[in-house]
Amino acid sequence: PVTEGLMKKRFSEEQIIRILKEAEGAEGRLAVCRKHGITEQTYYRWRSKYGGMSVPDVRRLRELEKENARLKKLVADRSLEIDVMKELLGKNL
Repeated sequence: PVTEGLMKKRFSEEQIIRILKEAEGAEGRLAVCRKHGITEQTYYRWRSKYGGMSVPDVRRLRELEKENARLKKLVADRSLEIDVMKELLGKNL
């Protein structure tokens, strides 16, 4: 299966928010799904991730996800450095 990170995104987060709000309106979920060429499964996945969010919320979420990824990489790099230092110190004893 293709993971979300590898797929080319057809819709931006901002567009997804607008589509979700549109589906809450008079047209309804099925009509909006047909109009935008998305499946109900996609609609429900978006709703679980972005439901109740506004565009500024999504932008902030994106920033936090990037920062989290950067920090995770930093921690992994430091852990690797610590392991190497322990290994070197163990050989010198």
